[in-house]
Amino acid sequence: MKTIKDNIKNELVIKNSKFITLLLKIDSSNIKNILEEIKKEYPKATHYCYAYIYNEIKHSSDDNEPTGTAGLPMLNVLEHENLNKILCIVIRYFGGIKLGAGGLIRAYTKSVTEVLKEANFLDLEKGYKINIEFSYNLEKQISYLLKDYKIINKKFDKTISYLVEIPESFLNKLYNYNYQIIEEIYIKKN
Repeated sequence: MKTIKDNIKNELVIKNSKFITLLLKIDSSNIKNILEEIKKEYPKATHYCYAYIYNEIKHSSDDNEPTGTAGLPMLNVLEHENLNKILCIVIRYFGGIKLGAGGLIRAYTKSVTEVLKEANFLDLEKGYKINIEFSYNLEKQISYLLKDYKIINKKFDKTISYLVEIPESFLNKLYNYNYQIIEEIYIKKN
């Protein structure tokens, strides 16, 4: 799997319709706020079609284009490229010429394909978000062990617990410690 290093924007004009394609890195499957911001930024657009993949969650929307002519073709391109943690939005300004179902499928597919040509990619590997709990006398040892990984949260109570993202290959180094797998994720490959 892979994701993009940076967000990308591309524009195409097909039979007088303008297609603005945004390829965005995402850190959760909650994209409602992103879509609201895009609609504010491009308030007079006719359609805001999108597709996203976040770990095992995949979704697409035709946003009032004929069913199956926008979101699904976009999602198919993202899946074919083996992408993850990615949101693609195609903003369409209707140019007065109807494209028909086949023309719309080709236009949305081309919009995504063209923006991907400009992308730089990062490889992702399977990993886990875990909660590891330990006593205070192990804090230095655990902190050193996890120094190369993203510690999302630290909680200090009767014991210490860290919420951490680790690659699957690192899990075997934690067999002596008390940890719980919270969810399966994909993380940047080192």
